[in-house]
Amino acid sequence: MAAFRDIEEVSQGLLSLLSANRAEAQQRRLSLTLMCLEMDLPQGAFSPSAETLAAEEEVAQSLLHSKERNCQGNAELQQLEAELQRAAEDDAHLQLTGELQELRELEADLERQERDVDEDTTIVIPSAVYVAQLYQRMSKIEWDYESEPGVIKGIHHGPSVAQPIHLDSTQLSQKFISDYLWSLVDTEWQPGAL
Repeated sequence: MAAFRDIEEVSQGLLSLLSANRAEAQQRRLSLTLMCLEMDLPQGAFSPSAETLAAEEEVAQSLLHSKERNCQGNAELQQLEAELQRAAEDDAHLQLTGELQELRELEADLERQERDVDEDTTIVIPSAVYVAQLYQRMSKIEWDYESEPGVIKGIHHGPSVAQPIHLDSTQLSQKFISDYLWSLVDTEWQPGAL
């Protein structure tokens, strides 16, 4: 029965070993007690000296401090990793913002160019329309813009009768066509005709 009690004490010691701060020192003591039980030696036969116990205590304290520093280091590492993650997200956000700003600038530049083209077109188109209207009044030719390519079609509204124009530019020279069209224009000056 005494052996059962001794085994129970060793078990209790092992359980306290798992929860105590001086785990290594208790483990050695329990190992020695267990060894004594197995060899049927008196319990204090292998008990460590006070110096050994003090050294074990010091090593256990050093181990505890090392574990605390390790935990603090891990906490700092996690904090730095979180900050690095936030910095990477901020950098990605800033890069995206920069690209978005560049895109907006390009869009504004494109709109400016479109306005410039529109302004240029509005200046050119009225003058082109004016020239076309002036040419039509002078020549009195109404062009058929829907004719086949290579065919010049229209109606010349001459002084007495309207006359159709139908010229094939593939069969006739450009000089002949030009001379013919100029021959249709009335060369006599008539004030107020325009």
